Amino acid sequence: MTSSFLLYGATGYTGELIARDAVQRGLRPILAGRRRDALAQLAAELHLEYRVFAVEQAVEAEAALSDVAVLLNCAGPFDRTAAPLAQLCIRSHTHYLDLAGEVPEFEEVARFDEQARAAQVMLLPGVGVGVVPSDCLALALKERLPSAHELSLVMYPLGEASQGTLQSMVRDLQRGGVIRQQGQLVPTRVASESRRVRFNQREHIAILNPWRADVFTAYYSTGIPNIKTYTVFPTALSRFMQISPAIGWLLRSQWVQRLLQSALSRQPSGPSEDQRARGRTLFLGEVADASGQKVTAELSGPEGYDFSVITALACIGRIFAGDVQAGFHTPAQIFGSDFIRQLPGVTLVEGAADASKVG
Repeated sequence: MTSSFLLYGATGYTGELIARDAVQRGLRPILAGRRRDALAQLAAELHLEYRVFAVEQAVEAEAALSDVAVLLNCAGPFDRTAAPLAQLCIRSHTHYLDLAGEVPEFEEVARFDEQARAAQVMLLPGVGVGVVPSDCLALALKERLPSAHELSLVMYPLGEASQGTLQSMVRDLQRGGVIRQQGQLVPTRVASESRRVRFNQREHIAILNPWRADVFTAYYSTGIPNIKTYTVFPTALSRFMQISPAIGWLLRSQWVQRLLQSALSRQPSGPSEDQRARGRTLFLGEVADASGQKVTAELSGPEGYDFSVITALACIGRIFAGDVQAGFHTPAQIFGSDFIRQLPGVTLVEGAADASKVG
């Protein structure tokens, strides 16, 4: 496999994890981003090439991509970087990947499907933990129950969040999300309903998380017209999210946002290696059809950031092996439901758990 891919956002928390793991695997990614000093330091340590450009610098960016087969975008927030980088990739005939995990980011990239097909470029956002495991899980459930017309996905992250993830959540609290109803995206608010679920023989409450990209991607992967996504958050955070709609006016104020973002900027950039080693990421999926038949499955994998490293590099490996289709796609569409089972540390157990709506 050739290692000629460009890693944009290489000095961010997840980008650096991917860069270091790629080198350990014998790959030679080209590091890229807007911070020259940080890039130069990491590139010198890893003995890699680096290129400096901002997403809005079209001339510099196109030059940086001119000889690159694949770009992996790790530079959040993705609602600011995904669309411009995807457009640059189309112009330079470079396949585009990113680690996005929320609906608006996928909507933006999907708008360029026709242009990407004409340029023979693949747009594959969401190659991290935010979509790959749940996308493959959703397709596996659909394959077991082809008549399914409802899909529920629950994520339970056991681990610490990075500074960037927390900052994104703070921004998200001031806006609503969506569910999928009869194939359409319908606005809703966070935590407007909940589910009682069992993981590891213990009961947990998962709240509606309408930001998760599965609401968008799973429809492409499975054709299921009704989709909801939930997350098991720590109790205090769940309660805060449940009251957030009532204090939306406060969360939308600039001074509160600045205060929260300032507080988060003083936090560690992400979990330590020991913290990641102790973490896990769990998913529960359930599909149902009009006759009342239900099929469930539970997926368990590594801690979230380590999971993203594994899935992103595995996707790049499959692309260089020839698994490419022009246009906008989801990971499960390209690599199939069994893709996730082939990754280290991942188990998928069919019929593992049941879920019931409680609010």
